[in-house]
Amino acid sequence: MAESNQKAIQNAQTSEELTGMKVGAPSTVAAGLPAVVSSMKHLIGEVGALRSAQVMFKLNQVGGTDCPGCAWPDPDDERSGLGEYCENGAKAIAEEATTKTINADFFRRHSIDELATWSDYKIGKAGRLLQPMVLRPGSRHYEPIAWQDAFNLAAKHFNDLHSPNEAIFYTSGRTSNEAAFLYQLMVREFGTNNLPDCSNMCHESSGVALSKTVGIGKGSVKLEDFYEADLILVIGQNPGTNHPRMLSAMQKAKRNGAKIISINPLPESGLIRFKHPQHIGEFFGQGTPLSDLFLQVKINGDVALMKAIMKRLLEIETSKGGVFDHDFIQKKTEGYEAFLSDLEKQDVQRLSEECGISLEEIEKAVAMIESSPKMICCWAMGLTQHKNGVANIQEVVNLLLLRGSIGKPGAGTCPVRGHSNVQGDRTMGIWEKPKPAFLDALDKEFGIKTPRHHGYDTVEAIKAMYEGKARVFFGMGGNFLSATPDTNYTAEALSNCSLTVHVSTKLNRSHLVTGETALIFPCLGRTELDTQAQGDQFVTVENSMGVVHQSLGNLAPLSQKLKSEPAIVTGLAQALFPNSVIPWASFSQNYDRVRDRIEKVIPGFDRYNERVRQPGGFYLPNGARDGNFTTPDGKAHFTVNEVPHHTLAANEYLMMTVRSHDQFNTTIYGLDDRYRGVSSERRVIFMNRDDIHERGWHGGDIVDIVSHFEGEERRANRFLLVPFSIPRQCLASYFPETNVLVPINSFADKSQTPTSKLIRVTLEKQD
Repeated sequence: MAESNQKAIQNAQTSEELTGMKVGAPSTVAAGLPAVVSSMKHLIGEVGALRSAQVMFKLNQVGGTDCPGCAWPDPDDERSGLGEYCENGAKAIAEEATTKTINADFFRRHSIDELATWSDYKIGKAGRLLQPMVLRPGSRHYEPIAWQDAFNLAAKHFNDLHSPNEAIFYTSGRTSNEAAFLYQLMVREFGTNNLPDCSNMCHESSGVALSKTVGIGKGSVKLEDFYEADLILVIGQNPGTNHPRMLSAMQKAKRNGAKIISINPLPESGLIRFKHPQHIGEFFGQGTPLSDLFLQVKINGDVALMKAIMKRLLEIETSKGGVFDHDFIQKKTEGYEAFLSDLEKQDVQRLSEECGISLEEIEKAVAMIESSPKMICCWAMGLTQHKNGVANIQEVVNLLLLRGSIGKPGAGTCPVRGHSNVQGDRTMGIWEKPKPAFLDALDKEFGIKTPRHHGYDTVEAIKAMYEGKARVFFGMGGNFLSATPDTNYTAEALSNCSLTVHVSTKLNRSHLVTGETALIFPCLGRTELDTQAQGDQFVTVENSMGVVHQSLGNLAPLSQKLKSEPAIVTGLAQALFPNSVIPWASFSQNYDRVRDRIEKVIPGFDRYNERVRQPGGFYLPNGARDGNFTTPDGKAHFTVNEVPHHTLAANEYLMMTVRSHDQFNTTIYGLDDRYRGVSSERRVIFMNRDDIHERGWHGGDIVDIVSHFEGEERRANRFLLVPFSIPRQCLASYFPETNVLVPINSFADKSQTPTSKLIRVTLEKQD
């Protein structure tokens, strides 16, 4: 292996230092006073009281700043004046609005090899980046570079490529609509569709499944639908940590009479009981019970569970009728007969064994579904990041179609997005497989000739860099190395590049695993004022439910050398295309000009500048929401999906990666997982108590995790065993520490989403 690749792998490794684990009882209630205390601790410690108040009272308010965390929607009606945000939103703001900074002297004192020995937590806490930095060939220290010199250097590397397809342009989910539209336009003028994004690694399975079955790769419900629903299924999702504001919506739904079924391998406190952190009276009470039924499914047992439920519904329908919505099925769907034929062959007892849910518990779920004509199904990565991720979502859609629970108030699909504008980025054209109609519209509006061949998705992009087919990597936000699968493989891939560029607010591990040359472009955060040539600007984003609305920062930037993402894109574009027919310079002067162009290219954005200035913004068209399915035949489609089966040896397990409560994606806020009862440690692995006892082990023992895929072995060393409520032969551990175990060639059928929730492993106890 080349020395540069060895260095890359070394720098990609998370620290194996154990930091003093303490384990207590998992919490049975989410939020409440502990959430308030945690929020204040992070905000005061990072931002200060005055600066915190300045931004937090504007967070998620009309005319204020959109939280850079999750994409849960803001209420269309009344918003809390005390604070329309959650604990993890407060942590996200503390992380971005911190007053800690990194200057040129920091990089003179610390080489990238030294920084790589730091934990991800320590790297992230170093502070905000203040000026452009360059790592020159042969150097191990970043040094300052002027913006124009940085743009020119990047442009030279791009223009020296033999083909535009040797460049990779990645996008994270925090990028605004304006920046995303300009970014994809620049990339397509350059001549490639190599636009992988974080959707490829999270909800791509949802998009593929929903597009095929109901005609749109987005959810169909509005927030108000939760308040009209009879039943809400929350599947493979941990809203208490990942989307905490969802808990208040479910609390309101419960008070309106809704029932909730939660389906997950781990019991999550946010789905057990909730204390609203802004209701003082709830601090001292029991809180609101949320889940009426918890089904602790085995890892990847969801298809089997769905089929078991639907087979029992079919048997009830056959015996007495009134369960299936036959009028809806006949008028609005296709594929029912084939679906029914497959369902009739299923054996509920065998399905029960496959999913790990008893017949008694299945019957409880069936009774609740049978009596609930208005049903919402929510899900997240627990369904998407499997070999059969697309089939998982298609099976959920099958259940909704049987009941006619889509296209009407109080019912429908709800994939819950994990980053604030990941859905909007895709709407803006960040996609490696663009539709011809979109490209035709770009060509007509801008007078260019866009490429028509499909580009690389995330997995394909990593392979292309690894194999030398791609030589330049540009990351618009995010922490690509730590977010992607097969960490060592990805590190080698990045190190093969001639240039790697990252647009970032803070230092992360991706800055330490580089191409021959590396650039860091520091950008403004959402919370900061964005003042351009024609005044203060706002950007727009799209939430999980298809609402496009404003985000306006109000904090003074930490440095005059920071640029906005639109300004970075237009600056690079001008260096790339000195004779372009596109008026790049004008777009960064006034973002209204960008929105005027978006309106002409993308359906649903008519009168964009006018409507987005209205309080709360506007909804994009959604055929599935209206019951008008935009599939080629205009019908919603039942599908037939196989039941996965996993035969494990006595010492084998299925492992899934999860977040801790002190974490958002790859950003580590702290070392605690309060809801699961773990503090001061991240190198832990949750394991069934009986499995631990069977091996003669004990909680706190140190084990190495070894993944097994097609004869290959990957290792993650030094993890502490934590006895936990999880099905037998199932494990859970945090990412990014265990992303090293996710094989690059293990991904979902049809969507190519890495199988981060389905890793076959063995454990080796250290002496």
